[in-house]
Amino acid sequence: MTRAEFEALVARALQTLPRRFKRKLKNIAVVVEDWPDAQTLTEMEIEPPDTLYGLYRGVDLTHRDTSYGNVLPDTITIFQGPIEADCDDPDEMAELVRDVVMHEIGHYFGLDDTTMEALEQPDEE
Repeated sequence: MTRAEFEALVARALQTLPRRFKRKLKNIAVVVEDWPDAQTLTEMEIEPPDTLYGLYRGVDLTHRDTSYGNVLPDTITIFQGPIEADCDDPDEMAELVRDVVMHEIGHYFGLDDTTMEALEQPDEE
């Protein structure tokens, strides 16, 4: 998949965010990179065969106060290489991209991995 096609998947995932969340996104950049570098993998304590699909860097909304301002944008990076490597077809890739974008947006709103995993679990009956 070309970079432009992959970026279109990311853009589509962002467009599917509920309006109430989109309105709250401020000072954030979403970028696509090929692969996470070794330093990032080490920093995130990720070792093969595990990989990293996306990464949020910034100050989440729960940690901002009135002194927050005049800062560079927070960044969500979506890594094309690992996503392509783990998907069998474009539909699967689009679904994974959407899941990763939503996950990283969750970090922007201050949700940790454990909370997001709980939210993703189906309700028990």
